[in-house]
Amino acid sequence: MTPPTADTTPSEPWYATPADEIFSALATDQAGLSSDEAERRLSEYGTNEIHEAEQTSVFDLLLSQFRNPLIYLLVVAALLSLGTGFIPGGEPSYTEAVFIGLIIAANGVFGFVQDYQATRSIEALRELATPDATALRDGNEQSIDAEQIVPGDVVSLEQGDAVPADARVLDAEELRTNESPLTGESTPVEKSPGTVAEDTPLAERRNMVYKNTTVVKGRGRAVVVETGMQTEVGGIATQLDEADDRQTPFQAEVEHLGKQIGGLVVALILLVVSVQFLFTATEPTAVLLVGITLAVAGVPEGLPAVVTFTLALGAREMVDRNALVRRLPVVESLGSVDVIVTDKTGTVTENSMTVTRLYASGSVIDLSESRSSSATGDGQRVAANGDRERDPDVAPLLRCGTLCNNVELTDDTEYRGEPTEIALQRIADEAGIEPTGERIREIQFSSERKRMTVIVENEEPTAYMKGAPEVVLERCDSVLEDGDVSELTDEKRQEILDQTQSFAADALRVLGFASKPVEDPSADANQIEDEMVFLGLQGMLDPPREEVEDAIADCRSAGIRTVLATGDNLTTAKAVGEQIGLDPDGALTGSDVTERSDDELGRAIEDVDVFARVEPDHKVRILNALQDNGHNVVMTGDGVNDAPALTQADVGVAMGQRGTDVARQASDMILQDDNFATIRDAIREGRGIFENVRKFVNYLVSTNTGEVLVVFLGVLLGSLLFPAEFTGTSQALILTPVLILWINLVADTLPALALGADPHADGLMDRPPRPTDEGVINTRVLVSILTIAVLLAVTGLGIFFYALDRTGSLLRAQSLLFTFIVVVELIRIQVIRSRYDQTLRSNLWLVGALGVSLLVQLAVLYTPLRDFFQVVPLTLVDWGWIAVGFVVFLLLNVVLSALNSRIFDSRTAA
Repeated sequence: MTPPTADTTPSEPWYATPADEIFSALATDQAGLSSDEAERRLSEYGTNEIHEAEQTSVFDLLLSQFRNPLIYLLVVAALLSLGTGFIPGGEPSYTEAVFIGLIIAANGVFGFVQDYQATRSIEALRELATPDATALRDGNEQSIDAEQIVPGDVVSLEQGDAVPADARVLDAEELRTNESPLTGESTPVEKSPGTVAEDTPLAERRNMVYKNTTVVKGRGRAVVVETGMQTEVGGIATQLDEADDRQTPFQAEVEHLGKQIGGLVVALILLVVSVQFLFTATEPTAVLLVGITLAVAGVPEGLPAVVTFTLALGAREMVDRNALVRRLPVVESLGSVDVIVTDKTGTVTENSMTVTRLYASGSVIDLSESRSSSATGDGQRVAANGDRERDPDVAPLLRCGTLCNNVELTDDTEYRGEPTEIALQRIADEAGIEPTGERIREIQFSSERKRMTVIVENEEPTAYMKGAPEVVLERCDSVLEDGDVSELTDEKRQEILDQTQSFAADALRVLGFASKPVEDPSADANQIEDEMVFLGLQGMLDPPREEVEDAIADCRSAGIRTVLATGDNLTTAKAVGEQIGLDPDGALTGSDVTERSDDELGRAIEDVDVFARVEPDHKVRILNALQDNGHNVVMTGDGVNDAPALTQADVGVAMGQRGTDVARQASDMILQDDNFATIRDAIREGRGIFENVRKFVNYLVSTNTGEVLVVFLGVLLGSLLFPAEFTGTSQALILTPVLILWINLVADTLPALALGADPHADGLMDRPPRPTDEGVINTRVLVSILTIAVLLAVTGLGIFFYALDRTGSLLRAQSLLFTFIVVVELIRIQVIRSRYDQTLRSNLWLVGALGVSLLVQLAVLYTPLRDFFQVVPLTLVDWGWIAVGFVVFLLLNVVLSALNSRIFDSRTAA
């Protein structure tokens, strides 16, 4: 047997090529391959699996935690600390270097642990075990690992099987597959042999079955034409491998902030060093120490660790709410989302066809509002409107649905089969209908017949039919009404057809049902299916989840718009959209999207809530149009076809239960319960996290800016006011690097970490999303940062120079300033929280952190640790001056804060 080569690939696509040419191209036949040839092809083509993007190693994952501009600044500061040992007369500052190293390590550990746990959780979600496939090998059917399937294999497919590869259908017996993971179309697709036109879209290629889809009914055989990465699924996976990683707005902002801080610190160092070299007699070691001090003071060492810790806490909270975050910055990005583009099946719906409406004896029975109403064995049910249903007619209708049915019960709760037949079986079970009798014949459904009939031996042989309502009506001459069989008049026939149209207008899939006793079960099919008694209609759909409408309403209150984009037809999409609270008017189809230019789509998309018959390229265009209009977009998806849009979305959300591995690989977050309401909860969490991030960024950056001003202004003023102390020795510093590191590590970082656990404020989902161009540090926060920094420098330096002048002791003055900054920063954190109406009691972790920081500060002053830090114990008089300085600081802060609030509030009102 000649192995297939590129030269033997048909000139037309597999689905447009006759079967005999396919066999020739693949060098195979109806009997399949030999084991030896299959083994050879396996070594040539590789295993039949979808290769994910190269996984990040544990080492690379750890290393990635240190790729941050703020981390780079800390590394430079540590190197400068060690660099003092290379100056004549200087000694390396090991203490500063060790402190900085510990801070860098702590940040890396926080980020690494969270990312590693997320990676492990995602691996646990994947279905690592590949299903078996049935293939013809050596002329016999064999069950083999699906990864061993190769081009040219002939595979057998039965209900419940996973399709192992892309294959061309050779023969089919009621073969239907669920292709929603690939096309987004929730209705099973009937398969048949033959060829189709070359321009046939994937969703309509009836002669092909595809990897990652499942057989929901029937059986058939197919010849494998593509495996692994050459399949339709593999092609999309390849596109994902080539896509660049996105940087979230928050990542970009933190990186920009780090660069700004770095630039400012370098500029200040150059300025101060230049002044000291040119205009003073300061020793080189002292000049370098000032530079190191400014570098340490300017860098908020705790910011990377606190940001990572806060995002990790949010990610942990989201896991508890069934949302698994793959990348930490996405937690914050959720807080700025203003549009959610969601698919339908399983996310806003239950992913389960359900009978919601019956028609019997001229009455419509709506079951959608009362699925738990009482039922008895004869089909009695209390309808949603409280009227008793027509018992004699409902039971035969439901019984016909369960008898004319091929659903299998795999255990006490699970059904296996076509979704439509599962719905019929489930409604009969709810009503207590027990199928009785033995099936003795089945006249199978086909696309030409559009009906199925079975004959059941009970008290007498009886034929039961289900199918398209108009087809069933054509086979009927009578109707069951009020328990009696009467003539099916033209008026009654038209009434039933009108009711069918009414059901269909509400996006219901409608089936008609009929039955009759038969004398000869072996008679001709046309004879058996003639002169039937019409029993009624059953209308079904995939109903919306109960909680989705409220979730969409909550999102609307939060200024977040929801857009439904589904592969279903326009009628179904509009009906489901209306049921979940969306406006179906102006709904567009995928072809409408294709026909519009980018500008036209961008203008239209602001008024469209529902898109139907959407294919992968349509989703990407919808996403791009929204993003071009300035929106931050969440895109949901579960199938392979959703992966390109998930990759490009601001936040891509995949389904954990029914999602494909390709979709999960493309996503930023995975819904473990596949529920739209979880997205709402995640957005609420994201908004709360953003508030906490803004609090501690305000806190950390303002205090570090204040420390920079203290060192910068202090050295310059000290050189003028106390030239002897500030030019003659290497100890002439306002604050030493080790003292500033201690402030940043203990007084700043511990409370800031606890601040990340602040409870979220009420009413988060009653506010509009923040503007897309608004960062963590907006104008109001920036003014607050600068105000606090200036006040801290003015009051702190006032205490320092007063103490230096009064006592003549540089150590005492440094100790006073050191403690004053710690006290101010510990109290300032509650000042920030008070703006959010939060008390200390609402965050016991913060109370504990403040207490620990204060106790440790006292330990530095009043234990032998003071020798290490080179400080002196403070007297009661010293504490009195600290109290005076704090009161002045607080009063000025209150006045300036009130002024700032009045200015910004007036701008907002205007």
